[in-house]
Amino acid sequence: MVGNNVSHSKRRTKRKFYPNLFVKKFFLPEENRYITLKISASALRTVTKKGISACVKEAREKGYMK
Repeated sequence: MVGNNVSHSKRRTKRKFYPNLFVKKFFLPEENRYITLKISASALRTVTKKGISACVKEAREKGYMK
């Protein structure tokens, strides 16, 4: 996303808004191995809520993961 930095004098300059990404390792008990994912903070909350197994299964069905 793009937007503007607005200074105290109301002068506007272009800026970018980046997603809040993390590189995180998760343990998959079904496969008895670790996987490394680059996920956003909101996705990390979803993994905490649903569990990593359910999220990986859903991501594979949608084609996000192999």
